[in-house]
Amino acid sequence: MPVEQGLYYYEFEDVEVSGPPVVLIHGAGGMHLYWPPEVRRMKGCHIYALDLPGHGRSDQVGGMQQIGAYVDAVSQWMRAMDLPAALVVGHSMGGAVAMTLAYENPEQVSALGLVSTAARLTVNPILLADAANAATFARATSTIVQWSFSQATSPRTVEMAQARLNEARPSVLFGDLQACDQFDACDMLKETTCPALIVCGAEDRMTPPRQSQYLAAAIPNARLEMIPDAGHMVMLEQPAAFASVLRSFARSLVLFPGEE
Repeated sequence: MPVEQGLYYYEFEDVEVSGPPVVLIHGAGGMHLYWPPEVRRMKGCHIYALDLPGHGRSDQVGGMQQIGAYVDAVSQWMRAMDLPAALVVGHSMGGAVAMTLAYENPEQVSALGLVSTAARLTVNPILLADAANAATFARATSTIVQWSFSQATSPRTVEMAQARLNEARPSVLFGDLQACDQFDACDMLKETTCPALIVCGAEDRMTPPRQSQYLAAAIPNARLEMIPDAGHMVMLEQPAAFASVLRSFARSLVLFPGEE
């Protein structure tokens, strides 16, 4: 099982790799499997999908309560892996980690992929209270799943997401939600100079499309892709469409002979 700096990572390297490595960072209470096979095994890419501290197969000491602590963990992992500047892709809370990493350590980030995320990740206070209480924790996870998918999503996909979220330790998920609630990137966005891809589901209720539109307008070199029939878990709901958008962006980061 590949582990570095206490972090488990899934690695895939295509036979014909071009462009920077791609580092995938999951959201609150998540793990690397929240990135479907279509994304974890993208053609032409060298992919790393992490489990953040306290998540999935990474060390079980615990999660963090601040985005900055996760940023430090990812940055140290990248240095230990001797990775060149990467396309860092983050979903929801992972997007907060990616944005902050690009701001604090720009030499480690060649481009950003910001998926279903926002400059502020304010958490509904009722959800936060439910996640803090053992008696209501199951209601919190059910609420998150209910708010995360569009009506077009297959029941099987929703069931699998619920099962995975139920595996998260309550203290870790609550800490993640606290970290999200404290996050504010508004002042750092205009300082983000690397190319950025903003992706959101057209039916996202957790981080509505207007928040992705704000990111696309605030980051100087950003483009926005809205995927229909998808909510907050856009990469699980529309894996082929999402992978196509991300791969196209990754390809745009390098010069291909005969292509503009």
